[in-house]
Amino acid sequence: MKRRLTILFTLLVTLQVFAQVPNSELQAMKDLYAQTQGDSWNQKWDLNEPVENWPGVTVVDNHVTEIRMLFNNLNGELPNSLEALTELKVLELSFNKISGSLPESLGNLEKLEILALNGNSLSGEIPVSIGNLTSLKQLHVSSNQLTGTIPYALENLTSLEVFNVFDNNLIGNVPLGLGKIRTLREFMVAENNFVNASEISTILLANSANINLNGNTLNPSAKSIIAIETSDDDN
Repeated sequence: MKRRLTILFTLLVTLQVFAQVPNSELQAMKDLYAQTQGDSWNQKWDLNEPVENWPGVTVVDNHVTEIRMLFNNLNGELPNSLEALTELKVLELSFNKISGSLPESLGNLEKLEILALNGNSLSGEIPVSIGNLTSLKQLHVSSNQLTGTIPYALENLTSLEVFNVFDNNLIGNVPLGLGKIRTLREFMVAENNFVNASEISTILLANSANINLNGNTLNPSAKSIIAIETSDDDN
């Protein structure tokens, strides 16, 4: 009887030690590694180790909650399977060599709070599905090659604090509803080809208090208007 209890205890300890994220999440992480040439990363993942031991990855309660891989030489396209990371709160992949388009499936990451992909080589349009990320606080996609218009669905991002699409090839109108989001602190849209920059600036000013256009605020709860450009005709 004592031996059986000892064996059972050993098995329980072993299961705890080797507890892993769900297979769907593990596969999504492996897909990211494979599709962005993980063998050439600056900090590589040892796929034989538990996911919580991989550099830049945070695991809480056996779920991947954060991926932070700045300046890590990721080179390739983001896999659609990232949608399997259902508990992900932070996806920070700025300043790499990620190409291709933003996967529509990113819109299924309902708990995502930070999506940061600055300084890559992303092309195509911003997916409408990003408007489903109602927990999103920061959207950073500056210095890419994104085209098309900003989807009006992004007006649904009512928790948004930072909106950064600086330095792309975006066109058309900036959705005016973005300027009315009460939590917004930073709004960076310059170096694109928007036609209503003056109008969105007016809305941001009307919904802010004690604002300095250089981004300095006298009121800590006020928005910082940063990098909004207007045409010569508006001056």
